[in-house]
Amino acid sequence: MNESINQELFQFIKESPTAWHAAESVAQRLVREGFTELHESQVWEIQAPGKYFVRRGGSSLIALRVPGPHFKGFMIMAGHGDSPCFKIKHLDTVPTVELYTRLNTERYGGIILSSWMDRPLSAAGRLVLRQNGKIVTRLVNLDRDLLLIPNLAIHMDRSANDGKSYNLNIDMQPLFGGREAGGSLRRLVAQAAEVEEESILDADMFMVPHMPGTQWGAAGEFISAPRLDDLQCVFAGLQGFLRARDGDSAAVFCVFDNEEVGSMTKQGAGSGFLKDVLLRFGGALGRSAEERRQGMASTLLVSMDNAHAVHPNHPEYADRKDRPEMNKGVVIKYNAVQRYATDAVSAALFMEVCRRAGVPTQRYTNRADLQGGTTLGAIIASHMAVDTVDVGLAQLAMHSAFETAGAEDTAYMAAAAEEFFSSSFRRDPDGMQI
Repeated sequence: MNESINQELFQFIKESPTAWHAAESVAQRLVREGFTELHESQVWEIQAPGKYFVRRGGSSLIALRVPGPHFKGFMIMAGHGDSPCFKIKHLDTVPTVELYTRLNTERYGGIILSSWMDRPLSAAGRLVLRQNGKIVTRLVNLDRDLLLIPNLAIHMDRSANDGKSYNLNIDMQPLFGGREAGGSLRRLVAQAAEVEEESILDADMFMVPHMPGTQWGAAGEFISAPRLDDLQCVFAGLQGFLRARDGDSAAVFCVFDNEEVGSMTKQGAGSGFLKDVLLRFGGALGRSAEERRQGMASTLLVSMDNAHAVHPNHPEYADRKDRPEMNKGVVIKYNAVQRYATDAVSAALFMEVCRRAGVPTQRYTNRADLQGGTTLGAIIASHMAVDTVDVGLAQLAMHSAFETAGAEDTAYMAAAAEEFFSSSFRRDPDGMQI
């Protein structure tokens, strides 16, 4: 069951423990495919046709493939590279408690806390360094079984199976080593990054799950790995972006950071990053303000973020009719109060893309008395008026340290992305064409 593409997905996830690493993994792939990196602080010299990408904050990336100088609009797919985890507060301060050394952490995003306990954890992130008179950043990934959050034995907590609440400042602090380990995190990070400890000015470090992805089930029909939300969509979207043929629209692939904490950062989907890039491209190609606005009117955005599959033990939490299944194709997500940006028009357009690609589609709506999360699509559409559809792949245990999805669905999303990026969208007074 599509074992090859899922093994590639697992490798991508392994190389992407944080949003910075995910952006770097995508950037390396783009460079190998002939894309040129542009920098926001420099003048953009762009040719059409041409292939380019831009990063902001080191953790968000937008790639564009321009088919020619007279492209109609933009075909955009966007996902996010961050995942719920724990941020390590300090490199230098490692509090000790009697016989042990623990790290000092805080929660990032909506975590299923119990899933992080009694499993191998590692640390990764970025360092801020002083080198040759300048301040620079460098990625670091310790990539080893380094940490663990131990449960309390059942003999000491007889109510552990009766509904457990966790104190983040007590129960969820990871064991790092014995008493003598105090102060050694900075040394390990410097060694992994191959820098001197004294050159480290500060760091953004996260505790991350350290388990390889696996394909399993009676017929190998499931995959499990850390960070499937949203790296499964990012990986599949990138596959389709790179395989697609040129259409009459410019193809745009986006990976944003900070979706799990609301996207309201300089590199998040709530910033002007995407709009800035599209406007600068138009300007660099000599388009007038009127022509740029016309192009935005013929733009279609697909927001990719995984969806909830019907749970085997709790099917009652799914809507009575819209019941997504793993291995049954791409899920189109709807919400009456626009937490998902899908409407009937954008859904119909995306379903036509999937029909051409031979990819099955499903619907997702929240049960009427349950509230879902907000996506990139709704956030981007709030300040950039383009037709938007929210889609994803069905999965279990969203925001767990180890999530589960369908072994067929990565390939389904990649095929849909390839057809999407090979297509063009045109809005006219008498209707739309795709």
